Order: sequence, then C-alpha cells, then structure tokens
Amino acid sequence: MPSHEEMVRAVERYVEAFDKADADMAADLYAADATVEDPIGTPIHRGRDAIHAFYSMSMQAKAKLRLDGPVRTGGDYAAFAFTVMVDFGGPKEIEVIDTFKFDAEGKVTEMRAFWGPANMRAVEG
Repeated sequence: MPSHEEMVRAVERYVEAFDKADADMAADLYAADATVEDPIGTPIHRGRDAIHAFYSMSMQAKAKLRLDGPVRTGGDYAAFAFTVMVDFGGPKEIEVIDTFKFDAEGKVTEMRAFWGPANMRAVEG
C-alpha cells in the first residue's frame, strides 16, 4: 500500500496534469484496468485507453483544478476537495470531491468524482 506522502504526490500530479493539459500524464497515474466514474452515477470509463480519452475531452474545455484543503488518506484511499475552473458556455466553477483507490504499486485503480449541477456556478470572466 502506498504511503500518505505517495498518495498526496499522486493527487498533486493529477492537478499538475490539468495545469499542463496533459492527458498522458493524467492517464499514467492509473492502473491498466482502472475505472473512472465522473461524476457519480454516469457511465464508468474502464481501462487506461478509455480514461485517457476521458481526460483528453475534459482538458479541451481548458479545465484547471485548485485544491481546497489538504488531501485526506486512509488505508488505500485518498479523498480531496477541489474546485474546477472550466470554460464551456462561459466560465464556470465546479466544487468537487474526488476519491482515489490505490493498488500496492501506487497506481490509481478507482476514481470517483462527487459533484452535480448544484455544485456548478457561472463566474465573471
């Protein structure tokens, strides 16, 4: 199981991948058979190729992430609150909580994103 510090570094790399609009960097955090459910209740992206395609699409909207506090870890999970700044149909902010589940090698095996329409708001450009 990865250490607290290793899980925090993975979250920081995730944020950095969005800063760089680098879908390869984001997808590389995941195990080959990982899943992404973003947001909860939508179809699950399975496997690194599908995950890469999901992040490529997300990054086309110029999404940027800002952590809203420390990363919390327990067992093989990390949870973190953040705000997504995105521009689709005008600038918006989305308040999100993500969870990452890690394998023994420190790769993410499951990502779940908790947010919905009530967590999205338009902002001045």
